[in-house]
Amino acid sequence: MWELKSDWYSPTHLQSSPNAKYDFPGDRFIPNRSLMDLDQAHSMLTNRTKPLRNPEFTEMYRQKLDKLTLDSEGRPFRMLVFRGSPKSIRRPMPWDDEAEEFDNNIKQYCQLRTMPKKEVKILDAPNLKNDFYMNIMDWGKNNTLAVALGSELFLWNSDSQKAHKLLKVDESDYPTSVAWSEDAKLVAVGYMGSKLQLWDAETCKLVRTLKDHTGRIATTAWRSYSHILTSGSQDKSILNHDVRARNNLTSRINAHSHEVCGLKWSGNKLASGGNDNLLYIWESCKMSSSKFLYRFNEHHGAVKALAWCPYQSDVLASGGGINCGCIKIWSTQKGSCINSTDTKSQICGLEWNRHHKEILSGHGFSPSSTWLSNLLCLWRYPSMTKLGDSKREESRVLHLSQSPDGLTVASAEADETIRFWEVFGPPAAGNSKRSNLDSFLSFKSSPIR
Repeated sequence: MWELKSDWYSPTHLQSSPNAKYDFPGDRFIPNRSLMDLDQAHSMLTNRTKPLRNPEFTEMYRQKLDKLTLDSEGRPFRMLVFRGSPKSIRRPMPWDDEAEEFDNNIKQYCQLRTMPKKEVKILDAPNLKNDFYMNIMDWGKNNTLAVALGSELFLWNSDSQKAHKLLKVDESDYPTSVAWSEDAKLVAVGYMGSKLQLWDAETCKLVRTLKDHTGRIATTAWRSYSHILTSGSQDKSILNHDVRARNNLTSRINAHSHEVCGLKWSGNKLASGGNDNLLYIWESCKMSSSKFLYRFNEHHGAVKALAWCPYQSDVLASGGGINCGCIKIWSTQKGSCINSTDTKSQICGLEWNRHHKEILSGHGFSPSSTWLSNLLCLWRYPSMTKLGDSKREESRVLHLSQSPDGLTVASAEADETIRFWEVFGPPAAGNSKRSNLDSFLSFKSSPIR
């Protein structure tokens, strides 16, 4: 058996045997320079007066090689030339132009985002109660706005532009809170006299009456995709009701020391605000034990305005009353305040923009007569820079509610009017910048994930 010596293939051994020929080409990726005739290679590349010929190369091979190393006039040229390219003269690639256009369109579009100075529609709302603590307007997913006017509750359909009366009660026991169910089939109505009713919106018939509170019900909220209805009352309690069960009461919480005036669900978390200036975060699985997840005491006014972020489920916005005037953004994952903005006026309502990273605030009284009050303000999130506000009104904004498509916001105001603002919608359809941006965004789909 033939045995290869350990140093046989080394450069030293090869150099000591110049007359030997070997068929080993070296490593397939890293060639062995000891196997190369570098002198011959250098001569072939540099000396064209007397070309070297390898007898093993055929004439056809030499002709093809000449075509690769000689130009059309027979002069030698270098196939590979590495030279730097100054940045100033670099030719832009096609995607560079597209990226620059995209950035410019984004900047132009952001400049277009502002608060409209005028509403698009005004409805008369006679007998609308001028009470900060109540929540008597809600826009359902059936595109119908429910609003309580004194002792009556009306349903106004945005598609047909028609309104009809759902109920009328005794003037001493008027509605103090209104909330649509998730499927927009039922309307929950809380009353001054502490009862809670469920009404069928299609048939305009009373479905059920619940009597578990002992004070007026200032706020109600449905838990998403469930049959749980939560109510907050002047009796300082928060009740959870399973509207399907005969024994409807599932849990009672007595944490607030004053009237509960704000309730909002997000998944399995409930936010509750009260006239005691406190904000609580509850988990549905622990509510029966009255054990809260977080308790925030950084507001210095009643916490009525609550809104969960639609694209960050663990982010909550809350607004304080006249002695506070701050919009606070909370992380319920970390249990901390991540932003606080002093608006210097009472915050009656908050609505997130579902199409852009913005939040709208509705304002009431201001402790300082020199500061603007009774207006709507649009803020960019998360910087909370002010994008604009509406003109100053003579009366304060009491309630805010958003249309199902997320383009229009209705504001109920103390002058007994309901005003509709296209604040969350895009600019006018005739705006070329917007149409160009829409087409560009639809084109800019990246394959990178």
